[in-house]
Amino acid sequence: MNFEVVLTCAVTGAGDTVGKSDKVPVSAKEIADDAIESAQAGATSVHIHVRDPISGKGSRDPKLFKEVVERIRNSSQDVVINLTAGMGGDWVVNDGDLNTPGSGTDMISAEERLAHVKECLPEICSLDCGTMNFGNGNEIYISTPPFLREMAALTKKWEVKPELEVFDLGHIRFAKEMIKEGLIDNPPLFQICLGIPWGAEQTVDTMKVMKDHLPLNCYWASFGISRMQMPMVAASVAMGGNVRVGLEDNLYLKKGVLATNADLVSRAKEIIELMGARILSPNEARTKYNLKKK
Repeated sequence: MNFEVVLTCAVTGAGDTVGKSDKVPVSAKEIADDAIESAQAGATSVHIHVRDPISGKGSRDPKLFKEVVERIRNSSQDVVINLTAGMGGDWVVNDGDLNTPGSGTDMISAEERLAHVKECLPEICSLDCGTMNFGNGNEIYISTPPFLREMAALTKKWEVKPELEVFDLGHIRFAKEMIKEGLIDNPPLFQICLGIPWGAEQTVDTMKVMKDHLPLNCYWASFGISRMQMPMVAASVAMGGNVRVGLEDNLYLKKGVLATNADLVSRAKEIIELMGARILSPNEARTKYNLKKK
């Protein structure tokens, strides 16, 4: 069991959730305010996406990331900042012409995917460790070995810790190869992502299998989505891991009751403390993970 837990709040994500809950933050100010409130509720770290303030859809605009990060840093609330680097890998298959990208395709280079990371220099950024199907449509997320190696090398150069997001066992296998090649500094940091269609299923058995394939000298966290968010909190802590909650992954505090990010952090904190563990402060997490505060 892990008795000293890093609790991350994934504040908004990029999914189609804005129309499903009025609690999902959209503007840079709303996202920053939610991040700060989550930290006040007990979150050690905040995982940040940004959204177009007009449409509410996910965005990769470095200016929006910079505004969010500056608002958090200029506040009196300390929190570890973790930026997504998962935008810019979407490919939609065009049924009418398989050689032409369909509507919604957004493919950019490895360096472009990290433009906001270079600009903001957070302590952590996510690194999705492979290509996979998302949902039941024709959309896939493409992250090839050359792309991943280049992104890992850039984050190492900038002293930003990559959070190795793994959605199945093949992703773990390649992440360990990058570690072997010296592209990832010690200690490696993994995020076991469960329940995303069509990645690994969100069950205790699946978490156990994926955890057992991680390298021995790493730190790891895990999350589940929707109603399995809190059960996966308990399972991760019991198995020695850290946890993630937030509106990116789940909109409800309980059936029929929409949650805020602070609500979800408070619930996770309660579970963690009832298990006899405690939540680390941002500075304790920086020491544990060997993070460089910018």
